[in-house]
Amino acid sequence: MECAAKGSGRTRCTGAATRPCARCGAVAYCSLSHQIEHWSSHKHECDRLEQQMESVHLLNDFPFTFSQEATVQICLKQETRCSFLSKRGIHQKGMWMIECRCGESSASFDCLRLNNSWDLPRNLYPCYAPESQIPVQLHSWSDYYNWRCIPLDSPAALLLHWPLTIYHAAQLVGIGTLNPEVCDKLYLHYLGPEKELLQLDVFGELQALFPGVHIHIELVGPAIPPQRDGEKISISRYASSNEDQSTCKSASENAILSTQSGITSAVTLQLWHGLYHDRYRDIVKVQVNPFRQPIAVEDSVLLLPCYSNCFVFGISAASSMVVTR
Repeated sequence: MECAAKGSGRTRCTGAATRPCARCGAVAYCSLSHQIEHWSSHKHECDRLEQQMESVHLLNDFPFTFSQEATVQICLKQETRCSFLSKRGIHQKGMWMIECRCGESSASFDCLRLNNSWDLPRNLYPCYAPESQIPVQLHSWSDYYNWRCIPLDSPAALLLHWPLTIYHAAQLVGIGTLNPEVCDKLYLHYLGPEKELLQLDVFGELQALFPGVHIHIELVGPAIPPQRDGEKISISRYASSNEDQSTCKSASENAILSTQSGITSAVTLQLWHGLYHDRYRDIVKVQVNPFRQPIAVEDSVLLLPCYSNCFVFGISAASSMVVTR
């Protein structure tokens, strides 16, 4: 674990970070001097981290067959994200390209959607419409995998946490279940996209999660290339695999979700380069996201187990919803 003040202090770290913050317990320091120096920055997030640390017992709770490997063993450095992906034949492939450090170094957001395949056997991911209507509400990864008929040894959740987090945030603010015959449009503001910019096709799963609804997502963040500012991307199919694109394509074309009135789902993404300046200042509530990515982040500066999309900050507005990472 790294010192929380690493790189920000006037002096170099003196050794291992063995001095945890007595208040939140989520960060640690190499020395008392670094802890004192860093307090001016840490005090603004100490309360939030303390609240999140109260949920530690929930963070490693996943139903997957690989849960121990992807959580505890990675946190203890017995496994790495690279080794986890390699064992499943998806290391630096398709949409998995930036799921480890060696892929991150070669990633380019200038080339969005070039790596848009699952590279998994067909039964391990959703590439066309579900066989049954979505339940009243999905509460966990188990609920989702059962509904989509995906076995619990599938690593698909590592990418599906993006659309499932949007679904969960919509449930929190009371707009998760929409009647497309009454309200068939949902507008979202998505703050700070980074990795997901090379995994955009996974957002096609929103067609299944919000049947009959036209979803427009505005992705806002500095990681979006300036030359792509304002660009619109339409997603009309589910993400498929390079190995069986023809099968998925055929199934997708024949199984696009619709309501009895014939309204079809649609997903449109619009990219905006820059920062989302102070539009929403107040966070209503911080909650553990049941659809957080089920693989631990390596070398976190927090003692808190760290997972991408781990918490949801819900903000409700008249016609939009904000999802933060």
